[in-house]
Amino acid sequence: MTAVRYDMECDLLVIGGGINGAGIARDAAGRGLCVVLCEKDDLASHTSSASTKLIHGGLRYLEYYEFSLVRKALIEREVLLRAAPHIMRPLRFVMPHAPGQRPALLIRAGLFLYDFLAKRELLPGSSGIRLGCHVAGRPLKPEFKRGFVYSDGWVDDARLVVLNAMDACMHGAAVKTRTACTALRRSEDGGSWYATLRGPDGAETEVRARGVVNAAGPWTASLLGQALPQRRSQHLRLIKGSHIVVKRIFEHDHAYIFQNRDGRIVFAIPYEQDYTLIGTTDLDYKGDPNRVAIDAEEVSYLCELVSQYFKAPVRPEHVVWSYAGVRPLVEDEAQDAKAVTRDYRLEMDSGDGAGQAPLLSIFGGKITTYRKLAEEAVDLLCKALDNRKPGWTAKACLPGGDLYGDTPQNCAVLRYDEWRDKLLQQYRWLPRTLVARYARAYGTRIHTLLAGRVKLEDMGPELEPALYQAEVDYLRRYEWAATADDILWRRSKLGLHVPPGAGARLTEWMALHPLQA
Repeated sequence: MTAVRYDMECDLLVIGGGINGAGIARDAAGRGLCVVLCEKDDLASHTSSASTKLIHGGLRYLEYYEFSLVRKALIEREVLLRAAPHIMRPLRFVMPHAPGQRPALLIRAGLFLYDFLAKRELLPGSSGIRLGCHVAGRPLKPEFKRGFVYSDGWVDDARLVVLNAMDACMHGAAVKTRTACTALRRSEDGGSWYATLRGPDGAETEVRARGVVNAAGPWTASLLGQALPQRRSQHLRLIKGSHIVVKRIFEHDHAYIFQNRDGRIVFAIPYEQDYTLIGTTDLDYKGDPNRVAIDAEEVSYLCELVSQYFKAPVRPEHVVWSYAGVRPLVEDEAQDAKAVTRDYRLEMDSGDGAGQAPLLSIFGGKITTYRKLAEEAVDLLCKALDNRKPGWTAKACLPGGDLYGDTPQNCAVLRYDEWRDKLLQQYRWLPRTLVARYARAYGTRIHTLLAGRVKLEDMGPELEPALYQAEVDYLRRYEWAATADDILWRRSKLGLHVPPGAGARLTEWMALHPLQA
């Protein structure tokens, strides 16, 4: 047998720093496995930061009889709200109804099923409303006279990924961003995997792992083909989803779900205080996932659809920001992209039999069910790696989510404002809007960010409006932020609020002020 040189050894190598990879690394590390997570770019830099920012059961999936998926997502919806009440919150959705759309009785039946497929402790149920008597009716055209309202949740998707990676790190995992897996091969005896990781400086590290998780998102199939070229694997169907952001269209705190004649639905969601987020499209995508972008036709489609509902039309020139991502969904028989299943599939390869190092590939999934996916994935891996520790994440807070104790609590969701108001008093030397933003972004980790600071001058220079050195240093030290885009667009959405040129200025400042150990 040929000896192979390696620089690092672990139980589990997780390839991919999106929500599924980070969730699996967290769960596995918490069960005592030695975990290495590598991501070729920044955490959540692709699909996982390009979602509609919803924790939801998927009301429209009921049309495709995906009752199991919807029930699973509805259960997870409240588990996640309790685990991270700072980056998530309940949200009420209004669905205006008009003749020619899905029949009102059918919608009522769907909402009834949506309410009762899973137990609810945090979210109110659905009801019919008269739009003329409801605050959500004011921005709508007068022909929309009735509608429905129901509950789901909002999430800061990129921060959810980061918190899972942080928790994995707190349980002993090594998280390596901007580190690509350039080679992956089984040992001659099949008992190990050898991977070559190339870091941001070009240096290569050889890793020996007892098992590998392929959570590479849109690149899952290509990575699997590289590792096991002789095996036929599950195919992915890449679906592009695009979103636009415009100045705030309405003043209330409800969101809208709009039906279109083509059977698709589009959301309009309050976003970053001053904006409205509109999306998404569903289009098959054949290009390079690294270069996915919204096109003019998608912008026009979204503007025209919401303009059918709002009194004030939305035009392409109103768009202040847009983003697009590719969802790596399980290939099925669906003709239309919007009908492709959002459920996930776990494909395990254990070589030629017992004692062989496993390779688990993740196909499909949605952000709401990531924790359950991770739990099921790690259950499979623990069996293969002879680890008998059970899942634990269903009853654990994510970093910063322990507002009212170490275990998830309903009161952390229902009494969030009360907890935030105490912070406003504790840190009254800071602007109230800044403390409120820190509370939402960092939860109880705000105390780490502000440790040792008692006056505004202690925050360091204000690099951009409401962005102080203290926060930049925190993000670089604890959250793997390495570039201006990491800070302005993924760790926060300050990019929407700062003056033009902020990215270049922040990049220059970071280069001149390396983080001190």
